[in-house]
Amino acid sequence: MKTVRIIPAIPKENIKLRVAAYCRVSTYGPAQLRSLELQIKTYTRMIQSHPDWIFAGVFFDVGKSGLRRSGRSGLDKMLKKAAKGKIDYIITKSISRVSRDTLEVLKIIRFLRERGINMHFENEGLDSIEIGKEFEITLRGMLAQDESRNTSENIQWGFQRKFEKGDIFTKYKSFMGYTCIDDEIVIVPEQAEVVRKMFDLYLQGLSFGQIKAYLESQGIKTVTGKEVWDKKTIQKMLKNEKYKGDTMLQKTFTEDFMTGKKRKNIGQRYRYYVKDSHPAIVSAEVFNKVQEEMARRGGLVHKEDGTVESSGSKYNGKYLLGNLLMCGNCGASYRRRTERGKVVWRCATRVEKGTAACFNSPTLDEEWIKSCLGEAVCEHGIYEETFVRNTIENIRVFEEHILICYKDKLCINIKLNGR
Repeated sequence: MKTVRIIPAIPKENIKLRVAAYCRVSTYGPAQLRSLELQIKTYTRMIQSHPDWIFAGVFFDVGKSGLRRSGRSGLDKMLKKAAKGKIDYIITKSISRVSRDTLEVLKIIRFLRERGINMHFENEGLDSIEIGKEFEITLRGMLAQDESRNTSENIQWGFQRKFEKGDIFTKYKSFMGYTCIDDEIVIVPEQAEVVRKMFDLYLQGLSFGQIKAYLESQGIKTVTGKEVWDKKTIQKMLKNEKYKGDTMLQKTFTEDFMTGKKRKNIGQRYRYYVKDSHPAIVSAEVFNKVQEEMARRGGLVHKEDGTVESSGSKYNGKYLLGNLLMCGNCGASYRRRTERGKVVWRCATRVEKGTAACFNSPTLDEEWIKSCLGEAVCEHGIYEETFVRNTIENIRVFEEHILICYKDKLCINIKLNGR
């Protein structure tokens, strides 16, 4: 026969609530941090002094936008603890402290309500557990979101006015070669020497990877103190107009105030170029030469109508001849190959598409071309790569001869062996 044992329910008044609090301040400013400290102390004292409450922690975030959940570790920790059933009740100052994104607020209060957890908003006097209050919470959230929109638009308007006047930002952080003293951009001499060396090495023919290797071999650290350099960082530095004393304003813009996502400005918004905005580290001539060299290595051709297209040639940071040898028939660069133990150079079009695509391009023996350059170009008749790099613009290869063109526009014609 079945027996049933009745277990009495625990009287509600005897159950203590595990109570947590959430705080957020917008910046790391002294006043904001003092406010945060006061809120933490106040909530801690409030919860611990209540006879029917158990302290479940005060969670907080600093300097994170109320529009975005990402990066707000304090809020995430609190919600994870709530999901584990370790919090019964949450106190917070206002809806806007939790989020200024209306949809995000709704997600949070519904997440908590599904678990029987109430969030009390002190300023509004609202409890999220009450379904009938959801509309009012939504309405208050929309007002907070609209306030953020207005703030964002006002900030953007202020930036535009500063840009139009040519006012530049002088609070640089981690910018190699410069620092800010009394709101003035000043050069850091030892860092400036590194920057000049990078520009010099690039014009000598070194690639980003080779410049990286040089800096690391010399024990030169990045502006943030790292021993390993990044090739993309080197490329960005060599393209940064600030090193010639100018500033391009509004290179990026915030596409959506809700997500805070930034987009590169390639013409969607006005840009403002401020000339001689601060002291230069490299001359305009050197900077412009680097940009021209970068375009050349990238295989870019500037056409008469102002457009730019790829020439199909790529810069070869390892072999100088790969950047000098050009097919006189199709215009492609030459590529280094090893055939039957012998190093030769061949037209890239012929290598990729066969002789039918470029039937008049000859194959050059590497030793012959170096010997030829040594006798015709270098001092003492011996091939010297640095001298060739600094002297020769390009070498055009035709069916029966090569045309060596100097950087001063002089050209010499040399017949190929046996032709």
